Amino acid sequence: MYVLLVEDDPRVARVVTRALTEAGHRVDHAADGVEGLARAERGVYDLIVLDVLLPGLDGIELCRMLRRLQVHTPILMLTARDAVSDRVRGLDAGADDYLVKPFALQELLARVRALGRRGREGAEDGVLRVGDLALDPSRREVCRGDQTIDLTPREFDLLHYLMQHPARVLTKDRIADYVWGFGSDVTANVVETYVHYLRNKIDRGSARPLLRTVRGAGYMLRDES
Repeated sequence: MYVLLVEDDPRVARVVTRALTEAGHRVDHAADGVEGLARAERGVYDLIVLDVLLPGLDGIELCRMLRRLQVHTPILMLTARDAVSDRVRGLDAGADDYLVKPFALQELLARVRALGRRGREGAEDGVLRVGDLALDPSRREVCRGDQTIDLTPREFDLLHYLMQHPARVLTKDRIADYVWGFGSDVTANVVETYVHYLRNKIDRGSARPLLRTVRGAGYMLRDES
């Protein structure tokens, strides 16, 4: 999963980032609430791990703002406050789960896995499907019908993002943020090139193309059969 960690304590951020990375996740880190909001509102993350006590903009208000902006990314809140009323505030603000500091990394990773399963769209077995195209994130395998498709890591990440949002137009900027990372200097031409590579691999020879260009807007994956 692509995880945004919003945490101002450098030591906690290092430990959590390392644990998530070693578990196979991609992690971006924001050190305050303002930066966290700027990153999170792009909507490219699969999960947000959010500290409550943040400089600039606290986690509770950040969570409320994201929900008002219709950002539905699952949110796991971290806090040193363990009173029931504090947990209720976080959940009422729109958080999906709550973890009190100090916590065991095993529990953090378990909750991340649970929220990842909850947030996954349209795939009870973990496999994403659009028409006869299937993508298995855990095995990093892609098939169309009975044919296996070999993708580069970038092509796989691009297809993964498109398949997480079927029939939804994704802009080049959002694709660049997800595939290359927030704030990367990747240009629109690079995104176009990788979309071209991916289209040649998944749609070549098919009577039902799935990867569509929406002129002036972006790209989407849609089955019209």
